[in-house]
Amino acid sequence: MFENFDAQLLARIQFAFTVSFHIIFPAFSIGLASYLAVLEGLYLWKKDKVYLELFDFWKTIFAVAFGMGVVSGIVMSYQFGTNWSVFSDKAGPVIGPLMGYEVLTAFFLEAGFLGVMLFGRHRVGPGLHFFSTLMVAIGTLISATWILSVNSWMQTPDGFAMNEVGQFVPVDWWKIVFNPSFPYRLTHMVIAAYLTTAFVVGAVGAWHLLRGTAPRRAGVMFSMAMWMAAIVAPIQIAAGDAHGLNTLEYQPVKVMAMEGHFDSHPEGAPLILFGIPNTEEKRIDYAIQIPKLSSLILKHDLNAPLDGLDTIPDDKEPPVAIVFWSFRVMVAIGFAMLGVGVFSLWCRWKGSLYENPWLHRVALIMGPSGFVAVLAGWITTEVGRQPYTVYGHLLTADSISPIAAPAVAASLIAFIIVYFIVFGAGTFYILRLMARLPRDPMPVLDDGPIRTSGITPAAQTGHHGGQHGH
Repeated sequence: MFENFDAQLLARIQFAFTVSFHIIFPAFSIGLASYLAVLEGLYLWKKDKVYLELFDFWKTIFAVAFGMGVVSGIVMSYQFGTNWSVFSDKAGPVIGPLMGYEVLTAFFLEAGFLGVMLFGRHRVGPGLHFFSTLMVAIGTLISATWILSVNSWMQTPDGFAMNEVGQFVPVDWWKIVFNPSFPYRLTHMVIAAYLTTAFVVGAVGAWHLLRGTAPRRAGVMFSMAMWMAAIVAPIQIAAGDAHGLNTLEYQPVKVMAMEGHFDSHPEGAPLILFGIPNTEEKRIDYAIQIPKLSSLILKHDLNAPLDGLDTIPDDKEPPVAIVFWSFRVMVAIGFAMLGVGVFSLWCRWKGSLYENPWLHRVALIMGPSGFVAVLAGWITTEVGRQPYTVYGHLLTADSISPIAAPAVAASLIAFIIVYFIVFGAGTFYILRLMARLPRDPMPVLDDGPIRTSGITPAAQTGHHGGQHGH
């Protein structure tokens, strides 16, 4: 299966495979932990039990996702010793302490309060339980902060010196932690995690609204998710634009690949919407483009010159086709999220947020979109950094362990089999949990079901607009 691949490519595929499985769980748990904190806070404020019921529902899902994220993360760390020992030796004086800080702060905080959050509501007071939920949520954000600091330093290294044996040694920890791309990448990733969670919650709410199983609970979670999409999606687009400008300053070759600019444009570069990268002929075939728009976006000047990959040696170019397409997938999903948010605002204004079957179907289809966008963004970032592990200073070819290709291939095959079995089962279990939202209790007066929180009596009995759409 992998007989024509060398050890370096196999090691890169193995790390990409494991990190792709891993990242979807933290991207979900970061947003879900904050969502749980919001739900419990609303319950303590409004004394409405629907928020507590939703908290209990999503708490179990969070526990499973959190556990799978921890397990998948542990596996990755071993690869630094098996496949990337040279990288670990050279970058360890910088990377090691940052990873240690993540364990000492974030992981200990999460582990210390997770049990109280999951099992302690009837053993501690409501204030302490809410505090525990907040600490878990803050812990996930601190974890993301340290991990993004590590990865951002590899993208835009700063605050270091090289010693006599070729190791990166820290000189200024402030510059290491708060390296040039760190604020942009942290903001972009955390917002992505919130949007990922919002669209999962929105999809679950839409599913139950369409089925009529729990319209009050489903309506509350769906409304919250759609508010998140409407408000945060445009913020994410703005954050992504700022991140792109930062990348242009510090990693211009990555932007060249993202934009598909094989040639330099001295008088304004076009924005290539779609096309097929032809790396042999150094061009984009069948390009659909808008003249000079790339210069306007990246330099805020229609006629600003932009360098192309023709200014870069071939052996320093990233794999253009992968970066070109992954970037477009990420951007397309971002604008689709914005479209869903706008659609939900229109339905909310028309009073049909809970009854419009088309909105519910679109939200259901968009449920996994956040995971796809996160993976596409991660691929753009990591593949666009090639051929370096530490950008501009340490080549990937000089980072790999002296290991034979068959050994890497064997472990890669084992990872593929085990991951699909274990995490496939875990994901299936999470989906089963999402499908089991308990039915609403049916409050009844003498003249029949009552109206609660904007959900119509027809919706409470399951005969809502979603059913009329079938």
